[in-house]
Amino acid sequence: MPKLTKRSASQLNLNAADPSPCSSSSLPQYLTAPAPKLIVFDLDYTLWPFWVDTHVTPPLKPAPNSTTSSSCSSAVDKYGETYAFYDDVPAILQTLPQAGIKTAVASRTHAPALAKTLLKILQLPAQAARDPSDNNNNGDGDGVKLKAVGARKAIDAFDAGMEIYPSSKIKHFEAIHKRTGVRYEDMLFFDDEARNRDTESLGVTMWLVRDGVTWKEVEKGVEEWRRRRGHGN
Repeated sequence: MPKLTKRSASQLNLNAADPSPCSSSSLPQYLTAPAPKLIVFDLDYTLWPFWVDTHVTPPLKPAPNSTTSSSCSSAVDKYGETYAFYDDVPAILQTLPQAGIKTAVASRTHAPALAKTLLKILQLPAQAARDPSDNNNNGDGDGVKLKAVGARKAIDAFDAGMEIYPSSKIKHFEAIHKRTGVRYEDMLFFDDEARNRDTESLGVTMWLVRDGVTWKEVEKGVEEWRRRRGHGN
């Protein structure tokens, strides 16, 4: 996939967000059991459309006009370049815990401190509660009520921890497994590099994304995990 140059980093036209399944009143069926217990995300070109160790020049600060009373959607670096998640990512990170799915990060970036700083600046917007009895229910969910979720820093979304340092993804996953106790077979991994399929030697299911994580990619990844585990779609 084409990667950003320094010049174009803040000029990227982010992939248009897929229609969110959470525009309905309940969880989409593919996030209900059987589902992975833990979803692990790479960072660069997976959750956000740049390499944090080559495109971003510190210091970072919240971007002007991106901050509301409840959340900050983007950050700017020393040269005024703007950085944010792919469009669907904030809602995805807010919704997965409601399905009982833990999340983690596995990134081999050479700028781990900068990546963590960005995750502290970027915030996930609040989500209002939704009830399956609401009239706008389109029938795509399973009747599981969505609770209200307050705005929070993106870094706080990863309840299974973060492995952000230059290393193999195998080592990242070994650390995540040791910390959480979750079986590799119960993990789903989203990454943009095919070489990281080596994690599947552990029993992990990896789903390759080409243009960042979207709702559609999450659905495809969960379906692949389910297929490999012998569950029907």
